[in-house]
Amino acid sequence: MMEVLYEDNHVIGVVKPYNIPVQEDSSGDEDLLSMVKAYIKDRYNKPGKAFAALVHRLDRPSGGVIIFARTSKAASRLRKAFNERKVAKEYLCVADGEVTPSERKVVHYLRKDREKNIVTAHKKEVEGSKKAVLSYRVLEVKNYLSLVRVTLETGRSHQIRVQFKKIGHPLWGDHKYGRDAKGKQLALWSYSLAVPHPVKDSTINLCASPPDIAPWNLFKESGAC
Repeated sequence: MMEVLYEDNHVIGVVKPYNIPVQEDSSGDEDLLSMVKAYIKDRYNKPGKAFAALVHRLDRPSGGVIIFARTSKAASRLRKAFNERKVAKEYLCVADGEVTPSERKVVHYLRKDREKNIVTAHKKEVEGSKKAVLSYRVLEVKNYLSLVRVTLETGRSHQIRVQFKKIGHPLWGDHKYGRDAKGKQLALWSYSLAVPHPVKDSTINLCASPPDIAPWNLFKESGAC
């Protein structure tokens, strides 16, 4: 069952479950965009196909807050807001080890191998790379794991996962960039999103807490909204 956080005639904000693609891919698995369209069609008795458009992405193994446009005008304006970095995005993650220092801005240059779907982080700009910037704050450390709140300044593919690997603290359960991940769920969660409303003079604020499963349930401050 899809959890809806906010909806009006222009946008809909939902919680993306773990391991569901945001849009149809080669796997043929059920995707979130199709789920949103089905929800709109059923809720509002829409004849024919319901409209919904993707304006930003989350990695398939991650979960949390995501917003979709319900009109083409809203889609254009929301994409522009994301491209111009007028959106505030915060994530929660659980990283291996005790992350130090406890607060930091991290800057790398990320390069994506599209054939292998692998991203590498570099300290200096390299051919084909894009600058990636995030800030983090450690909330709690337990069992040699760190609960971290991350604020993204850029939205690069696999950004948090790759940058934390680069600083020596891969995310818990990351099968692509981590270690000892077998049988574990990636501990990366889109916690909050603040985006300018595409039509109204207001801000849409969305928040969703991570599920009560390992490793989130180890921590007292695991992001209650």
